[in-house]
Amino acid sequence: MARDHTHPPSASCLSASMRDLGYSLETAISDLIDNSLFADANTIDIICDTSHTAPLVVTLDNGRGMTEGELLDAMRHGSTNPKELRSPRDLGRFGLGLKTASFSQCRSLTVVSAKDGVLCGAEWNLDRIDAVDEWVLSILDEEDIQTLPYVDRLSDSGTAVIWRDLDRLVEDETGNRRDEIISEKLDVLDRHLALVFHRFLAGEIKGCPKISITVNGHAVIAFDPFCKSNPATQILPEEIVRVGDVAVRLQPYVLPHHSRLTASEYDFYQSRSDFISNQGAYIYRNGRLMAWGDWFRLIPKGEATKLARVQIDFPNNLDESWTIDIKKSRARPPRQVRERLRQIISEVTGRSTTVHRGRGQRLFQDNAAPIWERYADHGGIRYTINGSHPLIQRLVERLDKDGEKNLNVLLASISASLPVEMIYSDYSTHPQEVSQTPAEQDIIDRLFSLRAALWGDATGNADVFREVVRSTRLFERHMEIVDQYIDQEFT
Repeated sequence: MARDHTHPPSASCLSASMRDLGYSLETAISDLIDNSLFADANTIDIICDTSHTAPLVVTLDNGRGMTEGELLDAMRHGSTNPKELRSPRDLGRFGLGLKTASFSQCRSLTVVSAKDGVLCGAEWNLDRIDAVDEWVLSILDEEDIQTLPYVDRLSDSGTAVIWRDLDRLVEDETGNRRDEIISEKLDVLDRHLALVFHRFLAGEIKGCPKISITVNGHAVIAFDPFCKSNPATQILPEEIVRVGDVAVRLQPYVLPHHSRLTASEYDFYQSRSDFISNQGAYIYRNGRLMAWGDWFRLIPKGEATKLARVQIDFPNNLDESWTIDIKKSRARPPRQVRERLRQIISEVTGRSTTVHRGRGQRLFQDNAAPIWERYADHGGIRYTINGSHPLIQRLVERLDKDGEKNLNVLLASISASLPVEMIYSDYSTHPQEVSQTPAEQDIIDRLFSLRAALWGDATGNADVFREVVRSTRLFERHMEIVDQYIDQEFT
């Protein structure tokens, strides 16, 4: 008959293994912020103090704080059963986040909490665990607590998480290189928090006050991946899918073409994201962004669909259905959601393609035509110069037969040598830097030349001229000057 044998893991070995679950600085601190939000904090300050030889990181919040008994429970590994029903506002799952996130960055984790003016503290030290191979937690007395940095910033209620012995933060570098590495990581941290908690920072979460997060005193500004403040963003009808009795909400968006963004909007988005890699579904659990930039193999990512986004919201009682991992960086929709997502993707990406390829408006009347034409035939997709364009037709009328043949050869050569790869590369990476418009001082001269090419000394037609001007796209950013010229010259 089998006999029972209690066989606990080695504390030293397990603690070392827990350090390599794949956390980065930004994902680790995000886990701490989850705890602060669950504690009803609305102010969270992250301090990276590099003024000493050994840097330290402190996360301070003004949440409800913990008693000593609550703190000891929070410091215990696996303090929460993931299968138990939790508060709808709980952003945790396994009861491991505080410890695994912290150990991924430091060897000394200290937590001090104040509740109703009463302080308590506890500390895990991996060196001590290694020495005795036991889970030995240090309970701090008042004298210990008073010697800790930044604890004096706690009010009657709140919590400070202190990371010391940051053996992975500076990557064994010293001097200026150490400072550069820390600066780069804090920049990544700022951008990550701005995206992951953007709905909390913007005050969009029902029942949760608008929060503020600072990194070394600098406020983190919410980054909305859907650009909802721009009137050109398309907000499609919301879809609701039920997994059992629980509702999952799918909200599709199509972002504006870059030409519809203001200069400040464009710089803000371009500096924080790559539209191609960030297209796809954005998965939110209780308002907190978990994973993003993925179509879950339902369609491939592409340039033409880079403006498509789908916001998906689900509550924490569906965690198991979504296979949420410890780091909260991976989520896979359950079957019902994937099937509905597949159905709405075609509409969203279709609209994205329309916006990306030229916004779908009709630019030309019957008496004008585009300069470039697109053909999709058995040879694939090709672009050619339109020989029926009024400018080309006027030129042909002035040429003899040989001149017309030479012109056709020239136009065919230009069409065939269109640098598609170079244009694609430049436009996909820096679209606003790609401009074919002339300098402002050349506009009037070109307008005179264009009119002369069409009608010589004759008056011409103002409406036709305006459409031909649009077809050349020489004056896209200067249409006010064009309108003034037409008003003066065609009256």
